Amino acid sequence: MTKFSLLFILVLFPILVWSTDHTAKHYKATRLSGPTPEIDGVLDDPAWQQGEWSGDFIQFEPYHGRSPSQQTKFKILYDDDNIYVAIRAYDSAPDSIVKRLTRRDQSEGDVVAIGFDSYHDLRTAFVFGVNAAGVKFDYMITNDGQNEDFTWDPNWWVRTGTDDQGWMAEMRIPFSQLRFDDNEEGLWGIQVLREIHRFGETSLWSYIPIDAPGLVHRFGTLGGVNGIKPRRVFDVTPYAVSSADRYAAVEGNPFLKGSDHNYKLGMDAKIGLSSNLTMDISINPDFGQVEADPSQVNLTAYETFFEEKRPFFIEGRNISSFNIGLGGGENGNDNLFYSRRIGRRPQGHISVENGAYTDTPGFTNILGAAKMTGRTESGFSVAIIDAVTAKEQAEIDLSGQRSFKMVEPLTNFFVGRMQKEFNDGNSMVGGMFTSVHRRNDDNLAEQMHGAAYSGGLDYSRYFRDRTWQFSVNGAMSHVSGNETAILRTQHSPARYFQRPDASHVDVDASKTSLTGTGGRIQLAKTGGGNWNIFSVITWKSPEFEINDIGYMRESDQIIQVNAVSYREWEPKSFYRTYNIGMNQYSLWNFAGQNLMKGYNLNGFIRYRNYWTTSIGINYNHDIVSTNLLRGGPAFRMPDQTNSWFRVGTDNRKNLVASINGNLTRGSEGYQQSSRVGVGLIYRPLDNLNMSLNPSYLMHSQSLQYVSRTSHGELPRYVFGQIKQEVVSFSFRVNFTILPDLTIQYWGQPFVAAGHYSEFKYITDPMADRLKDRYAILGPDQVTLTHGTYQVDENLDGTIDYQFGKPDFRVQEFLSNLVLRWEYNPGSTIHLVWSQNRSGFAQNGNLQYERSMDDLFSIDAHNTFLIKMTYRIGVR
Repeated sequence: MTKFSLLFILVLFPILVWSTDHTAKHYKATRLSGPTPEIDGVLDDPAWQQGEWSGDFIQFEPYHGRSPSQQTKFKILYDDDNIYVAIRAYDSAPDSIVKRLTRRDQSEGDVVAIGFDSYHDLRTAFVFGVNAAGVKFDYMITNDGQNEDFTWDPNWWVRTGTDDQGWMAEMRIPFSQLRFDDNEEGLWGIQVLREIHRFGETSLWSYIPIDAPGLVHRFGTLGGVNGIKPRRVFDVTPYAVSSADRYAAVEGNPFLKGSDHNYKLGMDAKIGLSSNLTMDISINPDFGQVEADPSQVNLTAYETFFEEKRPFFIEGRNISSFNIGLGGGENGNDNLFYSRRIGRRPQGHISVENGAYTDTPGFTNILGAAKMTGRTESGFSVAIIDAVTAKEQAEIDLSGQRSFKMVEPLTNFFVGRMQKEFNDGNSMVGGMFTSVHRRNDDNLAEQMHGAAYSGGLDYSRYFRDRTWQFSVNGAMSHVSGNETAILRTQHSPARYFQRPDASHVDVDASKTSLTGTGGRIQLAKTGGGNWNIFSVITWKSPEFEINDIGYMRESDQIIQVNAVSYREWEPKSFYRTYNIGMNQYSLWNFAGQNLMKGYNLNGFIRYRNYWTTSIGINYNHDIVSTNLLRGGPAFRMPDQTNSWFRVGTDNRKNLVASINGNLTRGSEGYQQSSRVGVGLIYRPLDNLNMSLNPSYLMHSQSLQYVSRTSHGELPRYVFGQIKQEVVSFSFRVNFTILPDLTIQYWGQPFVAAGHYSEFKYITDPMADRLKDRYAILGPDQVTLTHGTYQVDENLDGTIDYQFGKPDFRVQEFLSNLVLRWEYNPGSTIHLVWSQNRSGFAQNGNLQYERSMDDLFSIDAHNTFLIKMTYRIGVR
């Protein structure tokens, strides 16, 4: 396996890719003399008589390289404190300009934007944009366009206006919101963009090939910005929060009286340490306005990955990422840093006496967090994050006597990331280090590590005008704690060292630490033509453990992937663009055992009418699971086929619909799963957006884990046939009263049920046929008594073992209503109403209508919150 993939890389590595060179455009800004322009969206100020207009845009899509359907021009002025930008978007049909009033950073309709590569490093850009309705968006581009960070929210001003020639945008951008070096040349990169919604057309000022592997290195240049000293931002934003909870009181429970009130003060600050380094500080942060995680039912042994939604942690997260998984995305990938570890739900377990009531915190308070990010003149990029979370205790009431037990210790989290560019940004070397230190008590010392460290080095090299990239990284982890905590780590689902057939690992109950390694080697062609190629090997040794501050599902893996895709982007015949891809992949463990082989075909097409279709199929075979028995021996799995599709209508319309689904089939009748989802987006008004996303899942599987027990000296891995149904509706409404005043509602009713039958135990996990790998427990062997299944396996009249009834029905309703008013740039008021209803029954029948009726008869937990922030900016 590894030889094949390494050969694939070595063969592809020296290939030279031809590309055409295009001369970038240049624009010279004009220093403003006289009064500054009033930012009102009307370009009639005397100031705009100064400077030169520039235009001659060129289409990026759909007809790449052609003249745009409508002309655009812009002008740039500056003074000691600000850059002023005027963009004139001509339109021969002004009444057809699409103006949609949305929330900031969610702009729809006709759009213009300007991007500044103020470092002039050919990799980083700061983008300021606005739609025709005046809704602004801003984001930071890093890694030459591979990453876009829409959580970057600088303070700047923009207004738009419309006349009989089209529409216009007028901007004022303080220099303090940009990062740049103090150099005499005053040379920056620059790009200006326009999108015409009704034509699906994007045009650019400076030409970028549509098959270019990056964006920023293709920007034009901006000159004339001379005599400007870099500014240090100093913003302090104190906040105050008041919240009230209302819920059903529980008689006799002193902690559930029916209402709670909380008050909280804190502060966020953004401080410029130098012209290129910025520190963000958050003291006693609050994220009460953040939307709840969606409902899920997880029947695996692994934790669910939840996306980060807290602004402090998502802003600039690309810089602090060290991915050792597949691909370049964040969600679910193995990464040395997973910020949801900070402030998580307390993880400690405590024992209490019968009849005691407990009050356990729902999350761990973050006492303070600091983040330093920036880039130096010599090409060093740096990100440092340090956070301290509080000691959390469960309060216990036993017959009026109160006591406390720790459920989460005082903890320090540290992340440091640095990268250095060479060779005009074509080479990069970097490193990362993380640490976690906990002050555990005796109870928690047996449940979690006292200290955890991870670190890594990475190197990447671009070739042939950045159309090819070779990258390699390696990481090491080290966790320490007492013998019980490290034993738990050895037994955890990530590794299962206790497997009886694992020849390459052993359980050592005397160990007080574990040290492991992981890494990735990757070669990719991502531009310079219609074909893209990707080849990668990743590995994680059995002892590798990063889950104290990172995210990883499983260790003891070597994964190899080869992929090739073809893309056509020039509209022809019945399509506008399409792409087809093929993948081959294999999975091994460190014993050299091949655990899976697989193949994938996928495709996407956008038709002339802007409808889209995507389809794909996976086929996996020779599958061996080392985790199905959750610590038991390896199990030979049936082959599996998974297919999916999605069809979507024209997303430019006021009514957009889509349907998607997937179908999974396991051979030998092992598994059958079908899921279908529908998406509806309706915009009855330019400032009102409503969406509905219902979905239905029906899943049947002959082997669903139930319990591990024993029959005499023999282990018993008990499984059952499961029939599972899940129904979910997600409903969202966005109402924008003004660009800075919005109302957003999200609600999700969710019902999931699972019924178990035909219980069985594993007999020969590697037998040739599936039915020979287990023995079915007959009705005369299994008896259900008071919610417990009792098993008389040998029919001698004696109960040999038992397990709880695993049937379930989960009902949840989550909703969030937020009014957000940015009454001054950086200063906001949030009014929030959250509601949660949840119920559980040991009943595997979905009974949807009854379940929904029951759901809304469950007492609700309502939270009302008001949060006010006020930005104090010092320049």
